[in-house]
Amino acid sequence: MECKRERNLRNCPCTWPDCPRKGICCECLSYHRAHNELPACFFSKEAEKTYDRSVENFLQDKFPNLRIK
Repeated sequence: MECKRERNLRNCPCTWPDCPRKGICCECLSYHRAHNELPACFFSKEAEKTYDRSVENFLQDKFPNLRIK
C-alpha cells in the first residue's frame, strides 16, 4: 500500500514542531499506540494543543462530564 503523505498532511492536525511522523498515519498510530496514547487527529483543536495524548485526556475532551477515577 502506498502512503499518501502529501494528502494526509492537508488534514493532519498535529502541531508538534518537526514531528517526523506528520502525514505518515501508520507510523503515527504505531508510535502513539506503543506509548499508550492516541494521535492528534483524535482530539479537539484545544485538547491537541496541550500535547497530552493520553487516553484519559481524550475521554475528558470528548466526554467532559465523564468522571475518570
